[in-house]
Amino acid sequence: MSVRIDRVVTRGGDKGQTSLGDGTRLSKADRHVEAIGVLDEANAAVGVLRSHVADEALSRKLMAVQNLLFDMGGDLCMPEGSKHAKRLTDSVIVPLEAEIERMRALQVPLTSFILPGGSVPAAWAHIARTAVRKAERAVVALSEQATINPVLVPLLNRLSDYFFVLGRHLNDDGRQDVLWQPGAALFAEAS
Repeated sequence: MSVRIDRVVTRGGDKGQTSLGDGTRLSKADRHVEAIGVLDEANAAVGVLRSHVADEALSRKLMAVQNLLFDMGGDLCMPEGSKHAKRLTDSVIVPLEAEIERMRALQVPLTSFILPGGSVPAAWAHIARTAVRKAERAVVALSEQATINPVLVPLLNRLSDYFFVLGRHLNDDGRQDVLWQPGAALFAEAS
């Protein structure tokens, strides 16, 4: 698919509305627009994560995830019944689950909840995870008022799992995870 953008400033949204791919005009506060927007936020977080990853193979995988997030936005941009709609299928979930399991199998077992952090790339993986969770909540809210592709919710759920496991991978497969310490005193003196 070829896209050509000749103008960025169109003034089309100056009154608080925007268009879906089929030309439908919606308020920028509409749940449909919100869902597309939070997918964009998640994509931006993955872009920052990619900028902190030195491994070229992982960078390519993250670029594939960015393209997938853009495809999801495109799927939402064309409402059900649109003649040019291109829908994602559950075939995208299977390789994602396989990658999650491949990484998880190499990791030390979880014995505690972990805090976002550790290495800089791991921290960004957790930012991506929370951004994907936000997108999942927005897509679920949209699905309660409109018909959308049913693959999107489980796909977002899997993507958040992916970023959780990736965060552990980027923390030396969990060896450098920052563990939650229940009841830890705020600003306690170190012994």
